[in-house]
Order: sequence, then structure tokens, then C-alpha cells
Amino acid sequence: MRNTVTLEKPGDREDAIDRVPSDELVDWLRDMILIRRFEEAGEELSLRGQIPGGIHPAIGQEAVAVGMIRALRKDDIVTSTHRSHHHALAKGLEPNLVMAELYGKDSGVAKGRGGSMHLADFDKGLWGSNGIVGGGLGIAMGSALGAVQLGLPRVSVGFFGDGGANVGRVWEFVNLATVWKLPLIAVCENNLYAVETRSASVTGGNTIAERATGFGLPSEQVDGQDVVAVFNAADRVVSAAREGSGAHFLELLTYRYKGHNAGEVVTYRTEDELNEWRTSKDPIERFTSYLTQKGVLTSALLNTIDNEVARVVADAITFAEDSECSAPSTAADNVSAWNTVNGSTR
Repeated sequence: MRNTVTLEKPGDREDAIDRVPSDELVDWLRDMILIRRFEEAGEELSLRGQIPGGIHPAIGQEAVAVGMIRALRKDDIVTSTHRSHHHALAKGLEPNLVMAELYGKDSGVAKGRGGSMHLADFDKGLWGSNGIVGGGLGIAMGSALGAVQLGLPRVSVGFFGDGGANVGRVWEFVNLATVWKLPLIAVCENNLYAVETRSASVTGGNTIAERATGFGLPSEQVDGQDVVAVFNAADRVVSAAREGSGAHFLELLTYRYKGHNAGEVVTYRTEDELNEWRTSKDPIERFTSYLTQKGVLTSALLNTIDNEVARVVADAITFAEDSECSAPSTAADNVSAWNTVNGSTR
């Protein structure tokens, strides 16, 4: 049976958002602004050479991370991609520790060994971002399988990009999750471009969500620039997966304002296109307007949030710069496991 694929519009929204207390909605906005300012600072620091190895900013994609992750419980699992800061911060990782990781410092979430593309905090439920295209979805599928085997009421969310939708491993993971009825939410974060290639020009079929229906799992295409629409969809599929319905697929339409990586000279899209997304579809502006109309947000409160976020980002930079690098003598730590058997190692 072929599922209907629709782009969720404001009039189609379910009422999941109405169950969220007003103070939590303000926290969502705070998270989105924090992600934006953290990434803007990170890009500047990367271009100045303070952050080694470069970064992949997700500026413009804040609603995807916050809307999805706010629909989860703290013990639910998330896996990410090479573009991972927004997922990490939305999952509750400390900005100080994330920034220190970008700097390659010992105080970072992975002691400076992972850097921008390999953020992880198992206590927070972030089972790693991943430099392998589509690779994180396989880890999320394994987590979902483990939850079933252990009888845990846990859902796993695996993010991947539109470029990953043309990689075979992604569909192998989707297929197994469907066949085994795993509590996996496969989330395609479609920002329209796979590095410099417009995804629509290399992706067969109508939509990525529609492609997923061929594997027999429910799928939807959602406006990823609207945190309310993302949350409503996420709440619905996460609840269903937790109740045993099996895997689900979401394609979230979003847009990155910057290049694929910090410092990239973008020549493959027009200024008119970028301005359209920035002016009429910006996720922070849209949610600010939504909260203002609800009477939840005032200009004074928004100013307070901006000031709080500025301090958090500044403190994170100071923390990272004041932290020590890992000692060279620890370079081999946690690289492999050694088992001692009868006094010998193998």
C-alpha cells in the first residue's frame, strides 16, 4: 500500500504543540538562537584558524534539530552527520564542551580526538556524529535493534542528508528496520544541496519521502523551517514507534545559509534563492513571530535571551581557549581494546 506524501502546512498541524507549556516553547527559541550564534562564532573561529580542520555549519537548519529532539525522551538515542553541532546542542551537550572539542582540547566531549564531525556524549544519548555519509543511520538502527532485544521503551533517531539518500547503505538500514519493525526514525535533513550538487538534479522519483514508501514504512515530507511542524510530525511518529508500530521516515525540507563547509565560495546557487530562504523561511524569525502572536514572547524577553546566549557563547570560547590540549603520550588511548589471557595480550 502506497502512503500519501504531503508537505505539512499550518492548517494541517496536529495539536501536539498545544500540550507544550509556554516556558518550554521559550526554551526552544533559546536553543535555536544558541545554535545559530554558536555556529556563527564557530565559522568565524574556523576561518581565523582557531578551530583546526574546519567545520560544516548548519546555520539555517535549527528547527530540524530542535523540533525533532524536543519530541524525544532524554534516554532516546540520536545519531548525527558531519554537520552535527545543531543536533549536539539540541540533545543537551554542554556548549563549553562542544566548543572545546572543536578546538581539539582535552576538555572536549571526546577529549579533542573527534572534532567537529565526531561529537558524542553517550550519557546524553548522542551516539555520535559521523563523517561517513549515511553511516550514522546504521548506528541508530543498531541502537533500535538493541532496544527491542533488551525490552527498552526507547526510540532511536538517525539523521542523514539528501546526499545520503543516494547512498545504498541508507536504504539497507531502512529496509532492515522495516522488516524487523524496529523503533527507528530515519530523518532525511534535506537542505537541497549535496555539497555543490543540487540534489533534485541527481535524485530519481518525486521526493525522497516518496522513495521511502517503497520499503513499506510510513513516510512524510515536512517543512523543516517550521519548528512547530517538525515537532508535530516528530511527536506523532516517535509515539507510534514507541508503541511498537515499527520504523518511520521523515524528510525535513530545510536550507543551509552557508557553504558546505566554512569558507567555501558558493557559486552554485543564486543570491535571490538565498535571500528568499533567509527572509521568508528563516526558522528563528518564524518561531519568534509564532510565540509573539501567542502572547508568549515580548521584545524584552527576546532581548534577554539574546544577551544570555551571547554570554554562553563567549564563555564557551573562553573555556575552549583556556583548556589544555591532550598530552601526546595519550595518543594511543582508546584506539583498540586489549584482553589479557594467561598473561599475554591478543
